[in-house]
Amino acid sequence: MPVLTRVADRIGEIILDHPPVNALDSAGWNEVPDIVTAMGRDPEVRCVLIRGEGRGFCGGVDIKEMQAHPERIVALNRGNYRTFQAVRACEVPVVSAVHGFIIGSGIGICGASDVVIAAEDAYFSLPEVDRGAMGGASHLMRMFPLQKVRAAFFTGGRIDAAEAYRLGAVEKVVPRAALVEEARAFCAVIASKSRKALTTAKEALNGIEPRDVDHGYRFEQGFTLEMYLHEDSQRARDAFVQTGKTADY
Repeated sequence: MPVLTRVADRIGEIILDHPPVNALDSAGWNEVPDIVTAMGRDPEVRCVLIRGEGRGFCGGVDIKEMQAHPERIVALNRGNYRTFQAVRACEVPVVSAVHGFIIGSGIGICGASDVVIAAEDAYFSLPEVDRGAMGGASHLMRMFPLQKVRAAFFTGGRIDAAEAYRLGAVEKVVPRAALVEEARAFCAVIASKSRKALTTAKEALNGIEPRDVDHGYRFEQGFTLEMYLHEDSQRARDAFVQTGKTADY
């Protein structure tokens, strides 16, 4: 099972644990939404904490699966869409505690979360242009200014934790070794509140946002499908799987 769960002290933890890089395939991403929704509906849970084990928080999707089975893109798209939608719609606040790499779908989770706490070694990246795909900018725009998002998207570049904090995308930056402890302590403050007050506040805050991030992401996914039909997309995936590098065009 690539995703683990635990509940303690009114905090429900969802843990990505799928070595080597916490990159899930289409089946895995279609399992996550129900886990998030069920955790949020648990009457004993007042805050959800999403974190990852291993080298980084989340490496996104399984590029090897998409390279071998490009026809699974529809199932993958649906799984990602449902996952991020479930995080944002979760009945109680969701805190993401991130370290190392936060790539692709990891951006979607963070962008859908209510709060992000980052380790000092964390960095955010959307290498979609280099992987023959699209998507994720809608959620990155929930965290960063528009032109910062465009610069990162067009270049496939990274935004490190210090820059993310400077721009207000993360609540705090902590030492890597203290990440889980710090995140649990932050969640404990939320979990001490009335569940009714928290669920009401979450619904209200979601309702007053100026832009529908889920609609924006679904719009982006249409361009992912369009890109997948172009030869450059398969070329990008082949290059990454075979060499670990970006294709030459």
